Amino acid sequence: MKDNVAAAKAALSHLDIEEKAAAIKSKSRDFFWYSPVLKERLDHVVADFVVSPRSEAEVIEILKVCYAHDCPVTTRGAGTGNYGQAMPLAGGCVMHLRHMDKVRDVAPGRVVVEPGCLLKDLDAACIAQSGQEIRMFSSTWATATIGGFIAGGSGGVGSCTWGSLRDLGNIIRLRVVTMEAEPRVLEFRGEELARVSHAYGTNGIITELEIPLAPHYDWVEIFVAMEDFAAAAQLANDLGNEDGILIKLASVYEAPIAHDYFQRVRPHVAPTDHLIGLMVAPHAMDAFETFLARRPEAKPIWRSDAPNWDREPGPVFEYGWNHTTLRALKVDPSITYLQVRYGFPDHLETIERIRGAFPGGEVMQHLELLKEQGKCMFAGLSMVKFTTEQRLDEIIRIHEDMGAMIFNPHRYTLEEGGRQTVDDRQLAFKREADPKGLLNPGKMIAWDDPDWRFDRMYSYPKIQAAE
Repeated sequence: MKDNVAAAKAALSHLDIEEKAAAIKSKSRDFFWYSPVLKERLDHVVADFVVSPRSEAEVIEILKVCYAHDCPVTTRGAGTGNYGQAMPLAGGCVMHLRHMDKVRDVAPGRVVVEPGCLLKDLDAACIAQSGQEIRMFSSTWATATIGGFIAGGSGGVGSCTWGSLRDLGNIIRLRVVTMEAEPRVLEFRGEELARVSHAYGTNGIITELEIPLAPHYDWVEIFVAMEDFAAAAQLANDLGNEDGILIKLASVYEAPIAHDYFQRVRPHVAPTDHLIGLMVAPHAMDAFETFLARRPEAKPIWRSDAPNWDREPGPVFEYGWNHTTLRALKVDPSITYLQVRYGFPDHLETIERIRGAFPGGEVMQHLELLKEQGKCMFAGLSMVKFTTEQRLDEIIRIHEDMGAMIFNPHRYTLEEGGRQTVDDRQLAFKREADPKGLLNPGKMIAWDDPDWRFDRMYSYPKIQAAE
């Protein structure tokens, strides 16, 4: 195996190859350490070499060479994912797409871009060239790439209006390279997009994306404090149902999250204050103020268009989605999290039942408003005070027994981090596009063990041994 990998590296030595051991280790890791479960199992994983292609032609060359030498290939962007998506479990080659960062074309309602473009740079280019912005992005907007977002994400800032990435219309086209003796370049639209979106690069390498745009606004960012959590969740839900008020974010944080973990917010809230983070379009602010005035229990404490704090908090969206957990980890390393789906129409009731099951602060609610088939509901990125892996599994079972769906962030496979079912479309395409199973090995259970029963955590049998 090592001889094959060394031969592949030698054959690619004329490309941009990383030689420094520390850099190879850094580019072999993502934010898997959010999970103490994954940190224990993946902390030692490292690639044998890293190569950074500058074009689709070089991607094809890398895949062809590595196929010939039976060398695994794991693709990555900025490595801001949280579930080990970009971790090279079997070593081999990490293909870093940082050079492929060009914005190719901006047109009314759409943009064509290479996968290595940072979300912030893509947004800036679209705004500058056309007065449009990307409709949806992760809270890691400043550091994440668009290819990583599409291949590893599911939704984010903007999902309260536009839904999830897999919903119809949120991806227009993907250009993908296969890993075969003679790699093919394929273009997917419509139903075919599900083959490779949110597939962790297990069955093809995305080299170009076309995604929709929306008009750009200088969003007004707002924090609202409330004394009752259920009322805060209801307010966010009601705001999402106000069709005439355009929003891009509605996050809800149970006390004492804001006071304990949001350092620049802390001077302005009590430990008992629940917080709502919002992004509202400027032209909708009169309507929003009317909406808020009907709820006198809701107290706005920050507005980006009328700042009144000595230390401004920075972008409100950087308190939401996965950034909430990141901020908590900086204060309390024992914190971890869950990913929960509270489905319409019982989402508010389910949240309250689960809150009742954990009255002592072991699980703290963090909600993100999103739309699914036009209906408002919530994603939960609940914060958990971690004690043991066994207790974490028990907490997950309690959620599921109460009707919440868990997308387990303490697992590194597609299926366990999703709906614990096999996506036949992705599996079928892997058989066609990656016949040797060399693309991001260990992340698709259905490829390795079709009879897996999901009765325990899957452990990839070929994972590198810890030293």
